[in-house]
Amino acid sequence: MGDFPSRVEPQPVTVVESERFQELVAAAEALLDELAGRYVVERRETKEPLGEGDEVVRTVRLMPHSPAAGPLAICFPDTSARIVLRLGRWFEQSLPGYQDDIDELRKLAVAHVEGGLWERIRRGLSGSWLETRLIGPEITVSREAPVDAVEARAARREGFAMPVQWSPWTRRA
Repeated sequence: MGDFPSRVEPQPVTVVESERFQELVAAAEALLDELAGRYVVERRETKEPLGEGDEVVRTVRLMPHSPAAGPLAICFPDTSARIVLRLGRWFEQSLPGYQDDIDELRKLAVAHVEGGLWERIRRGLSGSWLETRLIGPEITVSREAPVDAVEARAARREGFAMPVQWSPWTRRA
């Protein structure tokens, strides 16, 4: 039957993906430790839903003592080979575990910690939209997404009708 093998051998893709994911998890843990040691923040570890109706996952949140500085959270789902980075109120980035993701995790976190994240709610013809922009030394990300009316009203009450630029985190002495 030609040069084709009669049976295809399975590739160790899951092992490679698992190793890459473990490297990403280790990098995320190291980043959390580094930031908690360098800045005036409170570290909170909880189990909470990743999203509405989603699995409950381990989440580590760094809460700056200054209310003008935005929080950072990393979620560690058990059932998928990825982590989820959350910055401020709405910025969220899923990172599946490639080397570029380890670099991107650090770039996103540094940009946020240095005060590069702003967020707001704006009204459009078809409803409300949230806007986020993250600007740092090596990264620029802009996003828009529709937001339901209840979330939009709550955000406006909290001051997000005007752009909110999160302050840089305060360094430890």
